[in-house]
Amino acid sequence: MVKLQGTHCYLRALESDDLDFLYELENDTLFWEISNTVTPYSKGVLKRYLENAHRDIYEVKQLRLCICSQEHQLLGFIDFFDFDPTNRRAGLGLVIKDQKDRNKGLGAEAITLCCNYGFTTLGLHQIYASILEDNLQSIHVFEKLGFESIGVKKDWVCTNGAFKNEVLYQKINRK
Repeated sequence: MVKLQGTHCYLRALESDDLDFLYELENDTLFWEISNTVTPYSKGVLKRYLENAHRDIYEVKQLRLCICSQEHQLLGFIDFFDFDPTNRRAGLGLVIKDQKDRNKGLGAEAITLCCNYGFTTLGLHQIYASILEDNLQSIHVFEKLGFESIGVKKDWVCTNGAFKNEVLYQKINRK
């Protein structure tokens, strides 16, 4: 049985009580670069999203989970997206909202828990992540967890008039 419980954090389904946290995070322009967002979300739109968050990953092709501390504080989100059950792959994205909660092993543990779930429960063969070339913290974490760089998308993201490269990482389940 795969547990979504680690030493420092655990993963759980979205709840209606997560609306304010989701609203703050989705409307924080600092995260728009990594989420490909260019416009704010209303609370109404996000409330409808939460009302549908229970839908099956096989139907909606994504799964968002909350990253929570052992003290039950919501810290961020981790997502499977572009879920492709035929080819047994999915993308993985993660965000920890507050700088004070980063560099404590929470992201690494959340990624590990999610990968174990993906490989064991969902039967994925591979998980991939796209990371901006200047996001050295994320690159370090994903490489430490066995993700391999497999290519660079040149000038992929335009931020404030400047283009950035995005590196594609992949982890294949060899078991």
